[in-house]
Amino acid sequence: MPNPLLDFQALQQQMLPQLASIIPQLLPDGMMRGCEYIALNPKRSDRRLGSFKVNTRTGRWCDFATGDAGGDIISLCAYLHNLSQHKAALYLIDKLDLSRRTGL
Repeated sequence: MPNPLLDFQALQQQMLPQLASIIPQLLPDGMMRGCEYIALNPKRSDRRLGSFKVNTRTGRWCDFATGDAGGDIISLCAYLHNLSQHKAALYLIDKLDLSRRTGL
């Protein structure tokens, strides 16, 4: 059962300053261009950089070839790992060791 005390908005806010380092962990085969991280989409046969982008300031992401998109890093993690939003949030908390540093 989902933890009703998990504050997705607070988690997102705490991750915002770290997005430039979190995103390459989720999508290791990419590169920065301005404030966007451009990567291959591991969910499809993506051969060239360009259509899958993540904004490193906001976490908004989109695959312009498929139309898949989301508004934050939690939804990106959920998309990439086939997780629910709740499980993606817990995954990020664990991966980034946020539970000890933030009290989440």
